[in-house]
Amino acid sequence: MVAPCPGLRHGLVVPAAELEERFSRAGGPGGQGVNTTDSRVELWWDPAASTALTEAQRDRATAGLAAYLIGGKVRIVAAEHRSQRRNRKAARERLAELLREALAPPPPARRPTRPTRGSQRRRLEAKGRRSELKAGRSRPQNNE
Repeated sequence: MVAPCPGLRHGLVVPAAELEERFSRAGGPGGQGVNTTDSRVELWWDPAASTALTEAQRDRATAGLAAYLIGGKVRIVAAEHRSQRRNRKAARERLAELLREALAPPPPARRPTRPTRGSQRRRLEAKGRRSELKAGRSRPQNNE
């Protein structure tokens, strides 16, 4: 579930059938249970085959998620929690955040502006003051 945001006016729900989860043993905290519990979650999702996205969203998602695509699918790993349930939730939240960023519209193009007349005048006056200061540091000229 992706909450409404720029680029997704009504939000987005990715069907659970499109998500593929694999579980394995995770390292890190967990005590004795870390050796027996499959708490690490690997979440796979194929944006090109998703029915939740429109054609335009699909193109934008595949372009925005290009760094995360492995074989055309997005791979997210979560192993920071001790329980599988919390890792599943963390992986899905990470997928939602990635989708939110990938589907956001590009920022508006910068409109070039010109410096104001006052800022140009101040810049030239500062240059003149700096020039006089540096000229005052040189040796006096003998004008005979």
